[in-house]
Amino acid sequence: MRRAIYPGSFDPVTNGHLDIIERGCKLFDEIIIAILVNPDKQPFFSIEERRQMLEEVLKTIQRRNCVLRVDDFEGLLVHYAVAQEANAIVRGIRAISDYEYELQMALMNRRLEPSIETVFMMPAETYSYVSSRLVKEVFQLGGELDGLVPPLVDARMKEKVKKG
Repeated sequence: MRRAIYPGSFDPVTNGHLDIIERGCKLFDEIIIAILVNPDKQPFFSIEERRQMLEEVLKTIQRRNCVLRVDDFEGLLVHYAVAQEANAIVRGIRAISDYEYELQMALMNRRLEPSIETVFMMPAETYSYVSSRLVKEVFQLGGELDGLVPPLVDARMKEKVKKG
């Protein structure tokens, strides 16, 4: 079985994330969407909220007999990948700036755990500029998120702001 870890904050999950997951299903038998627990950041959504939204929106993508699982982890990604018996780490690359950072991380991960490969995937051109950070910024400034995030995520973001 070819198992991959797709790590990230997913705060919130974007259509770019879903594009990478759907296309990753062509390469892997199982993808674990691993939410990074980072106590130093102030997330928009809790880990549980992100997990629930991911599980819901993953039902809408084409899987091609690929198992998708949502989990969360703390600490070194390669330690988590070894514990999950993964073969690869999937990382999305949108721009040159992403590549430089991701290359450093991939090389360090390879040094720490040579048995795990890093696979870089580019999102569809439609999502090449979309990031969770940018989505939150547009949302907080009153912009529309149509086409950037699944409708469920858009609705949850609006609900969260109403609740205060």
